[in-house]
This record gives sequence, C-alpha cells and structure tokens, in this order.
Amino acid sequence: MARRSRHRLLLLLLRYLVVALGYHKAYGFSAPKDQQVVTAVEYQEAILACKTPKKTVSSRLEWKKLGRSVSFVYYQQTLQGDFKNRAEMIDFNIRIKNVTRSDAGKYRCEVSAPSEQGQNLEEDTVTLEVLVAPAVPSCEVPSSALSGTVVELRCQDKEGNPAPEYTWFKDGIRLLENPRLGSQSTNSSYTMNTKTGTLQFNTVSKLDTGEYSCEARNSVGYRRCPGKRMQVDDLNISGIIAAVVVVALVISVCGLGVCYAQRKGYFSKETSFQKSNSSSKATTMSENVQWLTPVIPALWKAAAGGSRGQEF
Repeated sequence: MARRSRHRLLLLLLRYLVVALGYHKAYGFSAPKDQQVVTAVEYQEAILACKTPKKTVSSRLEWKKLGRSVSFVYYQQTLQGDFKNRAEMIDFNIRIKNVTRSDAGKYRCEVSAPSEQGQNLEEDTVTLEVLVAPAVPSCEVPSSALSGTVVELRCQDKEGNPAPEYTWFKDGIRLLENPRLGSQSTNSSYTMNTKTGTLQFNTVSKLDTGEYSCEARNSVGYRRCPGKRMQVDDLNISGIIAAVVVVALVISVCGLGVCYAQRKGYFSKETSFQKSNSSSKATTMSENVQWLTPVIPALWKAAAGGSRGQEF
C-alpha cells in the first residue's frame, strides 16, 4: 500500500510539471536572466545591451526606465524624451553618447514576437551606474587660533561618485595620515580622517601656522580647494594683565572723582540752587495774586452796574 501511494504522488507531480511547462510555452514567458550592470563615466558614452534573440521583421521592441514611475525610453520605434538628441539605436541596443548622472538607474527591454505557441515575450534588465568626478570641495579653515586649543578643519564634496577620499596639504606639502611618520618640525598631535575630510589638532601650536588646502579624489578624478591661511598665536598673558590693570585704574579714578565732588559740595550746591529757583517762582506767583486781589472786586462791580443799566 505504501508503494502504491508513493507512485500516485510521483504521477501527480509529473502531471503538474507537464501542465506548468505547457502554460509557459503557451504564453511565451522567458526564463529570468542575470541582471547586467553597465558602468560609465559621466559625459562619456554607454551601451545598454538587450540580450534577446535576433531581431525579426515582426519583433516589437520597447525600452523602459524603472523607478518610482516607469517612463518610456524607446517606444513605437522612436527614442523618447531627451534621448532623442543624445542616443541612437543599434539593433536592440541603446547607445547613449553623453551620459549624465540623472541617467543612472535600472532599464528594461521588452521584445515581443509572434510564435507557434502564441505571442512570445522576452525581457532583460540592465543597471546603469554613472561615475562622477568630485567637484571643488568646500574647505573650512579658521583664520586664527590660540596655541594649546583644539582646532578642526573641514573638507567636503557632495557630487563625487563613488564617494571621494580626502587629503590635506600644508603650504603645498601633503600631510601624512599618520603624523608620527612625518618630520620633527611639524606638529604630531593632529588626526586626519580621509573618509569624512576632517583635520583635527588636539593641541595646536605655532608650528601649525600656514596655508591649508584639501583635495578630494576618487577613481574618476580629483579637485582641490584654494588654500586658506591659519595663524596660530600664543596666549598673551602680559597683555591681558595690563588691560585688567588699566580698567581697574580707570574705575578707581572715576570713584575718587565722585568722592571728591561730594566732599567739595558740588552736588549740594546744585540742589540749593534748584531750591532757590523754586522759592523765587513761588514768591512771584504770590505777588501776582496780591496784585489781582483789589482789581477783581472793582471789575465785578463794574459788571454788575452795567447789567442794572440794561434792566432799566
């Protein structure tokens, strides 16, 4: 019984395989192929090859660029978009004469042709990688620094592909990644990171005064930023002490001047003068009031007499 059940299972599996193969032939789907990777330098040419059978009269070809949205590159026997002016077709292949970084991505060619089993469709995928040389890196170098402090210089490029490595130069001479291997006349306290582009002095000294520039380099090319000078000076302790003494003397002189003025009574004279002015103003007002006192009744009588005359 066990053998019979095994035979039945094998027969079922064989029938399933036959049905699957027949379905595959009927609809003409091609078996998956290994994806191609094409590498090209920016502004040079690249060929995207479609690995399919030979072209026939009845073959229909389409090229598409894959991504968030699928766009046609070659459709109805015509190149689409800006590929019209900088690409050409060679059989099923696309020759891009002037590759740009925006061309990077995945492309798919689709070839359909009638066959005995029906419409046959074959696909092939190509990945285009565009190598870009670095641009002039941006360099951050402080113009001045105090000896004994921590100073960091920065260098960065955002365009290079693959990501560039960075090298620093002082007065046109390349700084070694390991400062201990350098000459004794240079400061060995710095740390250089060739991946991030930083140059850090843990304790900067006057020996580090000079012009610094940074170079970004990858497999395509390299660029260097203009040199910038960094001046390192010692901390002038005597100058700081002298400035503090001068400020203290100025404050002392001002305080003594105020005390002297108070002793001489300059501030009290000023208040007495203000008081005399206010008293003189008060006497003047009182005199005006005394002068107006006999005049007001006379004016009142004259006004009353005039009103009586008008009544009669």
